[in-house]
Amino acid sequence: MSAAARTNPPQVGKSVHGIGVACGLAAGVWLGAAEAPTKLVNSGLSPYAISLCMVAGVFTARWTVPTLLKGTRQVFADLAEHRHLIPIAILAGMLWAVANTLTVFAIRDVGLAIAFPLWNTNSLVGILWGRLLFGELKGASRRNIFKVVLGTLAIVVAAVMLGFSTIHSSGAHADRALGGVLAAIGASLLWGTMYIPYRKAYISGLNPLSFITVFTIGELGTMVALVLALDGGTKSTVFHSGETRHLLFWLFLGGFVWVIGDLFQQFATKYLGIGRGIPLSNTNQMWGLAWGALVFGELARTDAAHRLLVVVGSLVMICGALAVSTAVATEKERASMREALVRECARYDLDYDRVVRAYAGEVSTTAATSRAWWDYVILGCAFSVFAWLGIKAQVPALPMNLGWVGVLVAILLASAVAGAWVLWRRTKFS
Repeated sequence: MSAAARTNPPQVGKSVHGIGVACGLAAGVWLGAAEAPTKLVNSGLSPYAISLCMVAGVFTARWTVPTLLKGTRQVFADLAEHRHLIPIAILAGMLWAVANTLTVFAIRDVGLAIAFPLWNTNSLVGILWGRLLFGELKGASRRNIFKVVLGTLAIVVAAVMLGFSTIHSSGAHADRALGGVLAAIGASLLWGTMYIPYRKAYISGLNPLSFITVFTIGELGTMVALVLALDGGTKSTVFHSGETRHLLFWLFLGGFVWVIGDLFQQFATKYLGIGRGIPLSNTNQMWGLAWGALVFGELARTDAAHRLLVVVGSLVMICGALAVSTAVATEKERASMREALVRECARYDLDYDRVVRAYAGEVSTTAATSRAWWDYVILGCAFSVFAWLGIKAQVPALPMNLGWVGVLVAILLASAVAGAWVLWRRTKFS
Protein backbone atom coordinates (compact mmCIF):
# COMPACT_ATOMS: atom_id res chain seq x y z
CA MET A 1 0.00 0.00 0.00
CA SER A 2 1.43 3.36 -0.97
CA ALA A 3 2.02 6.18 1.47
CA ALA A 4 -0.48 8.28 -0.47
CA ALA A 5 -3.15 5.68 0.10
CA ARG A 6 -2.53 5.84 3.82
CA THR A 7 -2.63 9.61 4.07
CA ASN A 8 -5.22 10.41 1.41
CA PRO A 9 -7.26 7.27 0.74
CA PRO A 10 -10.39 7.27 -1.42
CA GLN A 11 -13.56 8.59 0.17
CA VAL A 12 -15.98 6.00 1.52
CA GLY A 13 -19.16 6.17 3.52
CA LYS A 14 -21.34 9.07 2.37
CA SER A 15 -22.52 7.70 -0.95
CA VAL A 16 -23.65 4.35 0.50
CA HIS A 17 -25.66 5.66 3.46
CA GLY A 18 -28.96 5.61 1.58
CA ILE A 19 -28.33 2.05 0.39
CA GLY A 20 -27.76 0.91 3.97
CA VAL A 21 -30.92 2.63 5.22
CA ALA A 22 -33.06 1.05 2.49
CA CYS A 23 -31.62 -2.39 3.28
CA GLY A 24 -32.05 -1.97 7.04
CA LEU A 25 -35.73 -1.04 6.71
CA ALA A 26 -36.39 -3.89 4.24
CA ALA A 27 -34.66 -6.26 6.67
CA GLY A 28 -37.10 -5.22 9.40
CA VAL A 29 -40.10 -6.09 7.22
CA TRP A 30 -38.79 -9.56 6.33
CA LEU A 31 -37.35 -10.49 9.72
CA GLY A 32 -40.66 -9.60 11.35
CA ALA A 33 -42.56 -11.88 8.99
CA ALA A 34 -40.13 -14.75 9.61
CA GLU A 35 -41.23 -15.00 13.24
CA ALA A 36 -44.74 -16.17 12.34
CA PRO A 37 -43.73 -19.87 11.95
CA THR A 38 -42.47 -19.90 15.55
CA LYS A 39 -46.13 -20.15 16.53
CA LEU A 40 -45.70 -23.83 15.72
CA VAL A 41 -43.60 -24.23 18.86
CA ASN A 42 -46.42 -26.22 20.49
CA SER A 43 -46.90 -28.54 17.50
CA GLY A 44 -45.07 -31.52 19.05
CA LEU A 45 -41.60 -30.68 17.83
CA SER A 46 -38.94 -29.76 20.37
CA PRO A 47 -37.25 -26.33 20.24
CA TYR A 48 -34.14 -28.05 18.88
CA ALA A 49 -36.14 -29.73 16.12
CA ILE A 50 -37.96 -26.52 15.19
CA SER A 51 -34.67 -24.65 15.00
CA LEU A 52 -33.11 -27.43 12.89
CA CYS A 53 -36.01 -27.35 10.44
CA MET A 54 -35.78 -23.57 10.14
CA VAL A 55 -32.01 -23.77 9.66
CA ALA A 56 -32.54 -26.38 6.93
CA GLY A 57 -34.70 -23.83 5.14
CA VAL A 58 -32.06 -21.20 5.85
CA PHE A 59 -29.36 -23.45 4.38
CA THR A 60 -31.41 -23.96 1.22
CA ALA A 61 -32.02 -20.22 0.85
CA ARG A 62 -28.46 -19.16 1.62
CA TRP A 63 -27.21 -21.24 -1.32
CA THR A 64 -30.13 -20.50 -3.64
CA VAL A 65 -30.22 -16.70 -3.43
CA PRO A 66 -26.47 -16.10 -4.08
CA THR A 67 -26.56 -18.65 -6.91
CA LEU A 68 -29.55 -16.89 -8.44
CA LEU A 69 -28.09 -13.39 -8.14
CA LYS A 70 -24.38 -13.87 -8.78
CA GLY A 71 -23.60 -17.50 -9.66
CA THR A 72 -21.35 -19.85 -7.68
CA ARG A 73 -18.24 -19.02 -9.73
CA GLN A 74 -18.30 -15.45 -8.45
CA VAL A 75 -18.99 -16.67 -4.93
CA PHE A 76 -16.10 -19.14 -4.96
CA ALA A 77 -13.75 -16.59 -6.52
CA ASP A 78 -14.63 -14.13 -3.75
CA LEU A 79 -14.07 -16.73 -1.04
CA ALA A 80 -10.74 -17.81 -2.56
CA GLU A 81 -9.55 -14.21 -2.32
CA HIS A 82 -10.63 -13.99 1.34
CA ARG A 83 -9.73 -17.44 2.69
CA HIS A 84 -8.91 -15.98 6.10
CA LEU A 85 -12.58 -15.07 6.57
CA ILE A 86 -13.97 -18.58 6.03
CA PRO A 87 -13.45 -19.73 9.67
CA ILE A 88 -14.92 -16.41 10.86
CA ALA A 89 -18.03 -16.91 8.74
CA ILE A 90 -18.48 -20.45 10.07
CA LEU A 91 -18.16 -19.14 13.63
CA ALA A 92 -20.81 -16.51 12.92
CA GLY A 93 -23.14 -19.25 11.67
CA MET A 94 -22.59 -21.24 14.85
CA LEU A 95 -23.48 -18.21 16.97
CA TRP A 96 -26.63 -17.66 14.91
CA ALA A 97 -27.76 -21.26 15.28
CA VAL A 98 -27.39 -21.27 19.07
CA ALA A 99 -29.11 -17.87 19.35
CA ASN A 100 -31.99 -19.02 17.15
CA THR A 101 -32.47 -22.11 19.32
CA LEU A 102 -32.51 -19.96 22.44
CA THR A 103 -35.27 -17.81 20.93
CA VAL A 104 -37.46 -20.88 20.45
CA PHE A 105 -36.98 -21.80 24.12
CA ALA A 106 -37.78 -18.20 25.08
CA ILE A 107 -40.97 -18.17 23.01
CA ARG A 108 -42.05 -21.47 24.54
CA ASP A 109 -41.40 -20.33 28.12
CA VAL A 110 -42.43 -16.65 28.19
CA GLY A 111 -44.16 -16.08 24.86
CA LEU A 112 -43.23 -14.10 21.78
CA ALA A 113 -44.50 -10.83 23.26
CA ILE A 114 -41.89 -10.83 26.04
CA ALA A 115 -39.09 -12.71 24.29
CA PHE A 116 -39.00 -10.55 21.14
CA PRO A 117 -38.17 -7.23 22.91
CA LEU A 118 -35.55 -8.92 25.11
CA TRP A 119 -33.54 -10.41 22.28
CA ASN A 120 -33.85 -7.21 20.23
CA THR A 121 -31.60 -5.49 22.77
CA ASN A 122 -28.84 -6.96 20.59
CA SER A 123 -28.72 -3.53 18.96
CA LEU A 124 -27.20 -2.10 22.15
CA VAL A 125 -24.66 -4.94 22.23
CA GLY A 126 -23.86 -4.22 18.59
CA ILE A 127 -23.23 -0.52 19.23
CA LEU A 128 -20.77 -1.44 21.99
CA TRP A 129 -18.83 -3.90 19.82
CA GLY A 130 -18.88 -1.54 16.85
CA ARG A 131 -17.34 1.24 18.92
CA LEU A 132 -14.74 -0.94 20.68
CA LEU A 133 -13.54 -3.02 17.74
CA PHE A 134 -14.19 -1.00 14.59
CA GLY A 135 -14.10 2.61 15.73
CA GLU A 136 -17.71 3.25 14.77
CA LEU A 137 -18.97 6.67 15.88
CA LYS A 138 -15.34 7.66 16.53
CA GLY A 139 -15.05 11.25 15.39
CA ALA A 140 -18.81 11.48 14.90
CA SER A 141 -20.53 14.75 15.67
CA ARG A 142 -22.43 15.02 18.93
CA ARG A 143 -25.61 15.32 16.93
CA ASN A 144 -24.98 12.00 15.14
CA ILE A 145 -24.02 10.23 18.37
CA PHE A 146 -27.21 11.56 19.91
CA LYS A 147 -29.28 10.37 16.93
CA VAL A 148 -27.78 6.87 16.85
CA VAL A 149 -27.77 6.21 20.60
CA LEU A 150 -31.12 7.83 21.37
CA GLY A 151 -32.69 6.34 18.23
CA THR A 152 -31.50 2.86 19.21
CA LEU A 153 -32.79 3.28 22.76
CA ALA A 154 -36.12 4.48 21.34
CA ILE A 155 -36.39 1.35 19.20
CA VAL A 156 -35.61 -0.87 22.21
CA VAL A 157 -38.14 0.97 24.41
CA ALA A 158 -40.73 0.75 21.64
CA ALA A 159 -40.07 -2.98 21.33
CA VAL A 160 -40.78 -3.38 25.06
CA MET A 161 -43.99 -1.37 24.72
CA LEU A 162 -45.15 -3.45 21.76
CA GLY A 163 -44.29 -6.60 23.65
CA PHE A 164 -46.32 -5.61 26.68
CA SER A 165 -49.25 -4.78 24.42
CA THR A 166 -49.74 -8.52 23.86
CA ILE A 167 -48.45 -9.85 27.17
CA HIS A 168 -51.92 -11.00 28.17
CA SER A 169 -51.80 -13.66 25.44
CA SER A 170 -48.17 -14.67 25.72
CA GLY A 171 -48.97 -18.05 27.23
CA ALA A 172 -46.02 -17.84 29.59
CA HIS A 173 -45.39 -20.68 32.02
CA ALA A 174 -44.62 -19.29 35.48
CA ASP A 175 -42.39 -22.22 36.41
CA ARG A 176 -40.22 -21.67 33.33
CA ALA A 177 -40.36 -17.88 33.09
CA LEU A 178 -36.83 -17.28 34.43
CA GLY A 179 -35.34 -19.76 31.98
CA GLY A 180 -37.24 -18.11 29.12
CA VAL A 181 -36.00 -14.64 30.06
CA LEU A 182 -32.41 -15.90 30.34
CA ALA A 183 -32.74 -17.63 26.97
CA ALA A 184 -33.92 -14.39 25.33
CA ILE A 185 -31.07 -12.41 26.93
CA GLY A 186 -28.58 -15.07 25.81
CA ALA A 187 -29.92 -14.79 22.26
CA SER A 188 -29.48 -11.02 22.44
CA LEU A 189 -25.83 -11.33 23.50
CA LEU A 190 -25.05 -13.92 20.83
CA TRP A 191 -26.83 -12.05 18.03
CA GLY A 192 -25.16 -8.79 19.05
CA THR A 193 -21.76 -10.50 19.04
CA MET A 194 -22.48 -12.26 15.74
CA TYR A 195 -22.18 -8.93 13.93
CA ILE A 196 -18.47 -8.75 14.71
CA PRO A 197 -17.66 -11.36 12.00
CA TYR A 198 -20.13 -9.60 9.69
CA ARG A 199 -18.36 -6.28 9.99
CA LYS A 200 -14.89 -7.79 9.84
CA ALA A 201 -15.79 -9.57 6.59
CA TYR A 202 -17.17 -6.49 4.91
CA ILE A 203 -14.32 -4.13 5.74
CA SER A 204 -12.12 -6.78 4.11
CA GLY A 205 -14.10 -6.47 0.88
CA LEU A 206 -16.04 -9.75 1.05
CA ASN A 207 -19.44 -9.74 -0.66
CA PRO A 208 -22.39 -10.50 1.68
CA LEU A 209 -23.65 -13.08 -0.84
CA SER A 210 -20.36 -14.93 -0.51
CA PHE A 211 -20.29 -14.61 3.27
CA ILE A 212 -23.68 -16.22 3.84
CA THR A 213 -22.86 -19.36 1.83
CA VAL A 214 -20.08 -20.21 4.31
CA PHE A 215 -22.05 -18.80 7.23
CA THR A 216 -24.74 -21.42 6.75
CA ILE A 217 -22.27 -24.31 7.10
CA GLY A 218 -21.77 -23.25 10.72
CA GLU A 219 -25.53 -22.92 11.20
CA LEU A 220 -26.51 -26.33 9.89
CA GLY A 221 -23.55 -28.16 11.44
CA THR A 222 -24.25 -26.66 14.86
CA MET A 223 -27.96 -27.48 14.75
CA VAL A 224 -27.36 -31.09 13.70
CA ALA A 225 -24.87 -31.42 16.56
CA LEU A 226 -27.35 -29.93 19.07
CA VAL A 227 -30.13 -32.30 17.99
CA LEU A 228 -27.84 -35.33 18.13
CA ALA A 229 -26.43 -34.34 21.53
CA LEU A 230 -29.48 -32.91 23.32
CA ASP A 231 -32.62 -34.04 21.53
CA GLY A 232 -32.47 -37.82 21.38
CA GLY A 233 -29.71 -38.29 18.83
CA THR A 234 -30.69 -40.26 15.75
CA LYS A 235 -33.95 -41.19 17.49
CA SER A 236 -35.07 -37.56 17.63
CA THR A 237 -38.68 -36.96 16.60
CA VAL A 238 -37.64 -34.69 13.79
CA PHE A 239 -36.05 -37.63 11.95
CA HIS A 240 -38.88 -40.13 12.42
CA SER A 241 -42.26 -38.51 13.12
CA GLY A 242 -44.59 -38.51 10.14
CA GLU A 243 -47.20 -36.61 12.14
CA THR A 244 -45.19 -33.40 12.00
CA ARG A 245 -44.05 -33.72 8.40
CA HIS A 246 -46.86 -31.49 7.17
CA LEU A 247 -45.39 -28.66 9.28
CA LEU A 248 -41.93 -28.79 7.73
CA PHE A 249 -42.89 -26.63 4.75
CA TRP A 250 -43.87 -23.74 7.01
CA LEU A 251 -40.66 -23.99 9.03
CA PHE A 252 -38.63 -24.17 5.82
CA LEU A 253 -40.55 -21.17 4.53
CA GLY A 254 -39.88 -19.29 7.77
CA GLY A 255 -36.17 -19.99 7.36
CA PHE A 256 -36.28 -18.83 3.74
CA VAL A 257 -38.06 -15.59 4.66
CA TRP A 258 -35.53 -15.05 7.44
CA VAL A 259 -32.68 -15.33 4.94
CA ILE A 260 -34.12 -12.60 2.73
CA GLY A 261 -34.36 -10.34 5.76
CA ASP A 262 -30.92 -11.34 7.00
CA LEU A 263 -29.39 -10.67 3.59
CA PHE A 264 -30.78 -7.14 3.62
CA GLN A 265 -29.51 -6.85 7.19
CA GLN A 266 -26.03 -7.90 6.10
CA PHE A 267 -25.95 -5.26 3.38
CA ALA A 268 -27.16 -2.71 5.96
CA THR A 269 -24.32 -3.76 8.28
CA LYS A 270 -21.84 -3.44 5.43
CA TYR A 271 -22.91 0.04 4.35
CA LEU A 272 -23.97 1.55 7.69
CA GLY A 273 -21.94 -0.34 10.27
CA ILE A 274 -23.18 -2.31 13.27
CA GLY A 275 -24.38 0.66 15.30
CA ARG A 276 -26.75 1.92 12.61
CA GLY A 277 -27.61 -1.25 10.70
CA ILE A 278 -28.86 -3.41 13.59
CA PRO A 279 -31.30 -0.84 15.07
CA LEU A 280 -32.94 -0.30 11.68
CA SER A 281 -33.38 -4.03 11.12
CA ASN A 282 -34.78 -4.34 14.64
CA THR A 283 -37.89 -2.50 13.51
CA ASN A 284 -38.92 -6.11 12.79
CA GLN A 285 -40.68 -5.97 16.17
CA MET A 286 -43.31 -3.68 14.68
CA TRP A 287 -43.81 -5.94 11.65
CA GLY A 288 -43.89 -9.03 13.84
CA LEU A 289 -46.65 -7.43 15.88
CA ALA A 290 -48.50 -6.57 12.67
CA TRP A 291 -48.53 -10.24 11.70
CA GLY A 292 -49.59 -11.27 15.20
CA ALA A 293 -52.34 -8.67 15.56
CA LEU A 294 -53.73 -8.47 12.04
CA VAL A 295 -53.31 -12.06 10.86
CA PHE A 296 -53.58 -14.08 14.06
CA GLY A 297 -55.84 -11.72 16.02
CA GLU A 298 -53.56 -11.41 19.05
CA LEU A 299 -55.05 -8.02 19.97
CA ALA A 300 -58.67 -8.90 19.29
CA ARG A 301 -59.65 -8.89 22.98
CA THR A 302 -57.31 -6.23 24.28
CA ASP A 303 -58.44 -3.22 26.26
CA ALA A 304 -57.84 0.43 25.45
CA ALA A 305 -54.61 0.57 27.47
CA HIS A 306 -53.01 -2.22 25.44
CA ARG A 307 -54.10 -0.65 22.17
CA LEU A 308 -52.58 2.66 23.30
CA LEU A 309 -49.28 0.84 23.90
CA VAL A 310 -49.40 -0.40 20.31
CA VAL A 311 -49.97 3.08 18.89
CA VAL A 312 -47.41 4.84 21.10
CA GLY A 313 -44.85 2.06 20.73
CA SER A 314 -45.16 2.12 16.95
CA LEU A 315 -44.73 5.90 16.84
CA VAL A 316 -41.69 5.74 19.13
CA MET A 317 -40.13 3.03 16.96
CA ILE A 318 -40.72 5.07 13.79
CA CYS A 319 -39.11 8.12 15.42
CA GLY A 320 -36.15 6.00 16.52
CA ALA A 321 -35.72 4.61 13.01
CA LEU A 322 -35.87 8.14 11.56
CA ALA A 323 -33.20 9.33 13.99
CA VAL A 324 -30.82 6.49 13.12
CA SER A 325 -31.44 6.69 9.37
CA THR A 326 -30.72 10.44 9.23
CA ALA A 327 -27.42 10.16 11.13
CA VAL A 328 -25.20 10.44 8.03
CA ALA A 329 -21.53 9.96 8.90
CA THR A 330 -19.42 13.11 8.96
CA GLU A 331 -15.95 13.36 7.40
CA LYS A 332 -14.24 12.70 10.74
CA GLU A 333 -16.25 9.53 11.23
CA ARG A 334 -15.52 8.36 7.69
CA ALA A 335 -11.84 9.00 8.36
CA SER A 336 -11.95 6.57 11.30
CA MET A 337 -13.54 3.97 9.03
CA ARG A 338 -10.75 4.45 6.50
CA GLU A 339 -8.30 3.80 9.32
CA ALA A 340 -10.07 0.51 10.03
CA LEU A 341 -9.79 -0.42 6.34
CA VAL A 342 -6.08 0.38 6.35
CA ARG A 343 -5.53 -1.81 9.44
CA GLU A 344 -7.44 -4.70 7.90
CA CYS A 345 -5.51 -4.49 4.64
CA ALA A 346 -2.18 -4.34 6.46
CA ARG A 347 -3.08 -7.31 8.68
CA TYR A 348 -4.02 -9.61 5.78
CA ASP A 349 -1.94 -8.05 2.98
CA LEU A 350 -4.97 -6.98 0.96
CA ASP A 351 -5.09 -4.51 -1.92
CA TYR A 352 -6.41 -1.34 -0.28
CA ASP A 353 -7.85 0.24 -3.42
CA ARG A 354 -9.69 -2.98 -4.28
CA VAL A 355 -11.08 -3.29 -0.74
CA VAL A 356 -12.30 0.31 -0.81
CA ARG A 357 -14.06 -0.25 -4.13
CA ALA A 358 -15.73 -3.39 -2.74
CA TYR A 359 -16.70 -1.59 0.45
CA ALA A 360 -18.25 1.23 -1.57
CA GLY A 361 -20.29 -1.24 -3.63
CA GLU A 362 -18.36 -0.91 -6.85
CA VAL A 363 -18.55 -4.00 -9.04
CA SER A 364 -15.39 -6.05 -9.36
CA THR A 365 -14.34 -6.61 -12.97
CA THR A 366 -12.03 -9.52 -12.26
CA ALA A 367 -14.53 -12.03 -10.88
CA ALA A 368 -15.90 -14.73 -13.17
CA THR A 369 -19.28 -13.78 -14.59
CA SER A 370 -20.46 -16.86 -16.49
CA ARG A 371 -22.76 -19.34 -14.82
CA ALA A 372 -21.81 -22.98 -14.38
CA TRP A 373 -24.11 -25.89 -15.10
CA TRP A 374 -24.24 -26.78 -11.41
CA ASP A 375 -25.86 -23.39 -10.68
CA TYR A 376 -28.99 -24.64 -12.40
CA VAL A 377 -28.76 -27.93 -10.49
CA ILE A 378 -28.68 -26.01 -7.18
CA LEU A 379 -31.67 -23.92 -8.17
CA GLY A 380 -33.55 -26.99 -9.39
CA CYS A 381 -32.86 -28.91 -6.17
CA ALA A 382 -34.03 -26.00 -4.03
CA PHE A 383 -37.24 -25.68 -6.03
CA SER A 384 -37.81 -29.45 -5.80
CA VAL A 385 -37.39 -29.46 -2.02
CA PHE A 386 -39.95 -26.71 -1.57
CA ALA A 387 -42.34 -28.29 -4.05
CA TRP A 388 -42.10 -31.68 -2.29
CA LEU A 389 -42.66 -30.14 1.14
CA GLY A 390 -45.44 -27.92 -0.22
CA ILE A 391 -47.35 -30.93 -1.57
CA LYS A 392 -47.29 -32.53 1.88
CA ALA A 393 -48.04 -29.30 3.76
CA GLN A 394 -51.25 -28.57 5.61
CA VAL A 395 -52.42 -25.18 6.74
CA PRO A 396 -51.80 -25.07 10.52
CA ALA A 397 -54.90 -25.16 12.69
CA LEU A 398 -54.63 -21.52 13.62
CA PRO A 399 -57.27 -18.85 12.99
CA MET A 400 -55.90 -16.45 10.37
CA ASN A 401 -57.23 -13.41 8.56
CA LEU A 402 -56.37 -14.20 4.95
CA GLY A 403 -57.15 -10.66 3.82
CA TRP A 404 -54.40 -9.26 6.02
CA VAL A 405 -52.11 -12.09 4.93
CA GLY A 406 -52.48 -10.78 1.38
CA VAL A 407 -51.78 -7.19 2.42
CA LEU A 408 -48.67 -8.05 4.44
CA VAL A 409 -47.34 -10.36 1.72
CA ALA A 410 -47.76 -7.50 -0.75
CA ILE A 411 -45.74 -5.25 1.59
CA LEU A 412 -43.09 -7.98 1.85
CA LEU A 413 -42.76 -8.20 -1.91
CA ALA A 414 -42.75 -4.42 -2.37
CA SER A 415 -39.98 -3.96 0.21
CA ALA A 416 -37.91 -6.73 -1.40
CA VAL A 417 -38.29 -5.20 -4.87
CA ALA A 418 -37.41 -1.72 -3.58
CA GLY A 419 -34.38 -2.93 -1.62
CA ALA A 420 -33.15 -5.14 -4.45
CA TRP A 421 -33.58 -2.33 -6.97
CA VAL A 422 -31.50 0.07 -4.85
CA LEU A 423 -28.77 -2.54 -4.43
CA TRP A 424 -28.73 -3.50 -8.10
CA ARG A 425 -28.76 0.06 -9.43
CA ARG A 426 -25.87 1.20 -7.23
CA THR A 427 -23.83 -1.94 -6.48
CA LYS A 428 -25.01 -4.85 -8.67
CA PHE A 429 -25.35 -6.73 -5.34
CA SER A 430 -21.68 -6.16 -4.47
